[in-house]
Amino acid sequence: MAGWQWLILAAGATVLLWAVGIALLVVAGRQSQARTLARFIPRCVVLFHRLIGDERVPRSGKLVIVALLAYLALPFDLVPDFIPVTGQLDDAIIVALALRFVLRSAGLELLHEHWPGPRESLGLVIRLAFGAAAPADDPA
Repeated sequence: MAGWQWLILAAGATVLLWAVGIALLVVAGRQSQARTLARFIPRCVVLFHRLIGDERVPRSGKLVIVALLAYLALPFDLVPDFIPVTGQLDDAIIVALALRFVLRSAGLELLHEHWPGPRESLGLVIRLAFGAAAPADDPA
């Protein structure tokens, strides 16, 4: 199988898992959380696209974003996704580390400027990137 076919397969599997997660939340009666999850991933993709296109983001930050997207698209991971919880946890940790690197080099102002969603989900992105040491959510 060619490399681009693997990328398409991985992207399809990711979308399928995302859709299953949303469906499970709807079935469990958590429509609000399902809507949040349904919108969060596309908003992150828009954020990454905008950051890559912004001249104020250092080249190293752009390279980290491209490497992150390539890693997430690959059909294999450090910990395989079929292992419950830990399979997805390694992806979340890598996303958080990449976001932290980019936001430290580019600044939170760019995140506030480029985030396409509501402030509540922006706060989640900041907490994901910085953990307990998250800076204030207000653009200064």
